[in-house]
Amino acid sequence: MSTLAEISKQVNRQLNGIRQAFRGVLTRVNSTGAAQAVQAEALNGEPLQDVELFQQYGLTSNPPAGTAAIMLPLNGKTSHSIVIATEHGQYRLQGLKSGEVAIYTDEKAKIVLKRGRIIEIDCDIYRVNCLSFEVNASDKADFNTPMLTASEQMTAKAKITGQGGMAISGGNGGVSATIDGTLKATQDIVAGTVSVQKHIHNGDSGGTTSPPKQ
Repeated sequence: MSTLAEISKQVNRQLNGIRQAFRGVLTRVNSTGAAQAVQAEALNGEPLQDVELFQQYGLTSNPPAGTAAIMLPLNGKTSHSIVIATEHGQYRLQGLKSGEVAIYTDEKAKIVLKRGRIIEIDCDIYRVNCLSFEVNASDKADFNTPMLTASEQMTAKAKITGQGGMAISGGNGGVSATIDGTLKATQDIVAGTVSVQKHIHNGDSGGTTSPPKQ
């Protein structure tokens, strides 16, 4: 055997002793530590314990059991494997168009960055915890909802239109309203039991005045 062939044989023997990246399935995830640790099984049923799950900075997830994973043995040692990618075909959003991006869960909550500069969110409760929330809509902002609630104060710097009618109710202290300008009503206004259009006053000689004229 030539020297070159012998060297090639020795190199191949050494490479065969170094484990390459392999596929596995996650069975359990511990997300309490600085780095998530998982239990997994290789496709041949080989158990793996305390394998670190590496993800991109700023993005983190707790993959459910049954998630497929790519394991990378550091220095070729199975005992020093790390997870570098995960995928779950049952829950992955399918049919995205080229260039679209999505974040999703196994409960079908999702955020999709769609073509046409559209961001679409599907969820049961959308909660924002912040000090200040700003919406700068140069065209319009539509709220297609049967109820919009403000816990304390709502301010409109222009017109408020109640095309289906408008009702204002107060708490124990009643309603307090300050109007700087002109208040116009197309129908009667009633304060307590007193009608603006139909009220009368006591006259000077003991009688009463007629209702206000239109």
